[in-house]
Amino acid sequence: MEWLVRSGHVADLILVCLVLEGALLLAWRRFAGRGPGVSDILAILLPGAFLVLALRFALTGAAWPLVPAMLVGALAAHLVDLTRRLR
Repeated sequence: MEWLVRSGHVADLILVCLVLEGALLLAWRRFAGRGPGVSDILAILLPGAFLVLALRFALTGAAWPLVPAMLVGALAAHLVDLTRRLR
């Protein structure tokens, strides 16, 4: 388990889960005829993906500007999602 965290692969697993969640939501919409659309799914999942990327970069010792860049990306994606929901 320690290797999974130190290597940053724990973030990779979380990203795979996010992709699977998006795929399941798309499948639900396609087969049930209801549920969020593609743009809604992206708006829901993108902030979390940016946060997980920030975690991965922090765990793996990537260039330090990548971590705050991903955090700013998460904030921007979150604000876009919030704006869409408040309309």
